Amino acid sequence: MTGTERRQMREEENVRLTRTGPGTPAGTWMRRYWQPVALSEELDGVRPLVAPKVLGQDLVLFRDGNGELGLVDRGCPHRGADLALGRLEDGGLRCCFHGWLFGRDGACLDTPAEPAGGGLASRVRLGSYPVREINGVIWGYLGPGEPPELPALDCFEAPVGHTFAWKGLLECNWLQALEVGIDPAHASYLHRFFQDEDPSDSYGKQFRAASQGTDLPMTKILREYGRPDIDAVRTPYGIRITALRTLDGTDTEGRVMDGSRTHVRVTHQVFPHGFHIPLDAETAITQWHVPIDDTSCYWYAQFTSVGGPVDRAEMRRQRVDAVTLPDYRPRFGRSNGYGYDPAEQLTTTYTGLGTDINVHDQWAVEGQGAIQDRTREHLGRSDKAIVMYRRMLGEAISAVERGEDPPLVLPAARAAELRGPVTLDGIGPTEGWAEHWAAVTAKQRADSGWAHTAGTDG
Repeated sequence: MTGTERRQMREEENVRLTRTGPGTPAGTWMRRYWQPVALSEELDGVRPLVAPKVLGQDLVLFRDGNGELGLVDRGCPHRGADLALGRLEDGGLRCCFHGWLFGRDGACLDTPAEPAGGGLASRVRLGSYPVREINGVIWGYLGPGEPPELPALDCFEAPVGHTFAWKGLLECNWLQALEVGIDPAHASYLHRFFQDEDPSDSYGKQFRAASQGTDLPMTKILREYGRPDIDAVRTPYGIRITALRTLDGTDTEGRVMDGSRTHVRVTHQVFPHGFHIPLDAETAITQWHVPIDDTSCYWYAQFTSVGGPVDRAEMRRQRVDAVTLPDYRPRFGRSNGYGYDPAEQLTTTYTGLGTDINVHDQWAVEGQGAIQDRTREHLGRSDKAIVMYRRMLGEAISAVERGEDPPLVLPAARAAELRGPVTLDGIGPTEGWAEHWAAVTAKQRADSGWAHTAGTDG
């Protein structure tokens, strides 16, 4: 074998890496981290309650009368009734079956059908979990002991006006959903457009802006340079992934380029199940892939600008018509062929699946099956980051089995050092490209009104 090519995965290894229910090796590992459980906007309205399923666990998330968040088990500990239809009253969540009332910490506050003074309430507790809200996303911790500190990533540290959060449902296992985001080569094919739009009309759209330092549209670069030179390096937060495309074709005016400039795209895998990619010169997307169960997951995307504020209303307007609410289910999927149009595939897009790249990714990962059979795949050099992540994932699961902390389960002081990381989509000199872009991004962050200097390997 050469490069990153390797043996096919054994079935037992695939099971070990993909199943995340209670008691499974990967599920025990993943419960050591905070998990996105809902968007803040899901609790807007007259009844601030939703019933998420996360890592195979049925939960209820609600705000009490003081606006404080509670995350609890969905089944009432009396006789198992569904608390998703409970009443929000008297400072907690009341079961409609017999009126038992629970606080956001799981304490039983009232058992009205029982004899007064019987003391049953003091002996009953509803399972509850730590919960916190950051920049439009509500996080829960389903693991043992005290939850870890979150690293000082931009998506957590940014002022509210510089962020926007969104989510979407995928009907497949979480691991294949994550892996599409750490695959730099697929963008030249799956997201290929045959015509270039005006980059000035690219706000909020992935792969549609001009690359930093040039007027070359990203669509042209991806279309004409389909064999990037890919590198992947382990970092304290996960993996830094670099894709280089040396420009030796023609520019937008048809003039020949001599290879003295190179397109550089730097993205990151962030443990446990996130990736971090550029949207434009100022804005990056941190996207997490959270198992609902073994055959479905949600992606949570956090858009963060180190420049000016984010137009959150416009970002939401661009996305809301692509899903049905309240479940954020894509309007295009298996049932309607993902909106496939053969005429479009001939003239406009590589896939014929429209211009929303989320639909492209959805087709790619759902088409692998509910849980991808990795015993049948044949990996190549372009899969370098995927191979590296799978090894890190296996190592992390084994560490938890040995009673050790996995990566990014950190004390506060160490977590505060993990800043950034910094993404890049730009064109600059071929010689000395790393030094050039390090200086550009350092200045950009220094000029930001809030962004910290990135930490080591950021």
